[in-house]
Formats: sequence, C-alpha cells, structure tokens
Amino acid sequence: MKLDSKYFDRIRTRRRVERPERTAPVCQWDGCEENAAHRAPVGRNAEGQFFMFCFEHVKEYNKGYNYFSGLSDTEIARYQKEAITGHRPTWTMGVNKSAKNGPAQGQTRSGSAGAQQRMRDPFGFFEQGRRSARMEPRARKLKTLEAKAFDTLGLHAAATTQEIKAAYKELVKKHHPDANGGDRGSEERFRAVIQAYQLLKQAGFC
Repeated sequence: MKLDSKYFDRIRTRRRVERPERTAPVCQWDGCEENAAHRAPVGRNAEGQFFMFCFEHVKEYNKGYNYFSGLSDTEIARYQKEAITGHRPTWTMGVNKSAKNGPAQGQTRSGSAGAQQRMRDPFGFFEQGRRSARMEPRARKLKTLEAKAFDTLGLHAAATTQEIKAAYKELVKKHHPDANGGDRGSEERFRAVIQAYQLLKQAGFC
C-alpha cells in the first residue's frame, strides 16, 4: 500500500486519555470505588484505628455501629463505671501503694501523735495553728450601741455573762417604779437598763 493512498486518510487513531491519579483512598466498603473521605472507628479494643468510607457508606456503617457489641449488661455497667476515672486504677480513701503497710484510716486520727509524727511541716504552718488555738480569743470590736449598753449597766466590754446579769438585776431592783415612788428620772433609768440588757442579749453577750 502506498503512503499517499486514500485509505490512509480514513484511518483514525484514538487519543490516549490519561486519567488523573487518585489522591484520596478508595472506599473500603465491598464493591465501592468512590473516594473515601470519612473515617469510621473500627470498634472496641481497636482505639485509634479507622475504616475509610465514602459519604453514603459511612452513614450506613454508623447506623449499625455498636461499641458494646458482644458484651453483657454487667460488663457494660462495669465499663461505664470505670470510664468515670478514665479506666485508671483507684484506691479507697487513705490506701495507696506507699501506705499499704501503714495503719488503717479508721485507726489513726489527724490529731493523734502518730499522724503528727508522720506529717512533715517544714514551714511550721500546723504548729502556728496549734499556738493560735491555745491563745485567748481576741475581744471583738464593740458597735456604738453595744458600747453604750455596757456603759448604761456600768460595766466594761470584757464583762462576763454572770457580771452582766448581776448588774442588770441590781439596777432593775434599784430603779423599779415601786421602789422609787414614781420618780420620773428613776423610771427613765429603769427603761434604759432594760433596753441595754435586751440589746446585749440579742448580740450574744449574755
């Protein structure tokens, strides 16, 4: 056949079409060739491992996914309880590896000599607290009406409950209207004593 034959003009060649290389993984669902852009967990005891599915098949997979598949109700309840602590071992209060051979929690009180000997206090915080507890309580600052009430009864601010009651009884007996024949000045003093005592009583001094 000659090169300038008319038959050469009728022959057509197919162009080679280059398919772009697949950048995404193929869906792992059986028979699917779509791109897999969605992860799905493999299951229990395979944490951190995932299947790769396309959008349609990841929805299908998630519908039937059950993390607790194959476990009994008791095992599921135990798993949920352990999940509270992140599945890490826990100990009862006062019991750990370092104190395994020590006394039981119920046998030792925080204020006992044994507990104080075991507890280190390099900065003296607890010793300072014990010293403060032994000191006498500081006198509370009186309000204006409270100070006036003590003055009305003729007492100082550090007076005890017994002293307040004794002064009150004495002044009431002294300034009672029956004992003074209707003296107006004594009657005013009588009312002031009663009001002063009631105020101190409400404030907790007696």
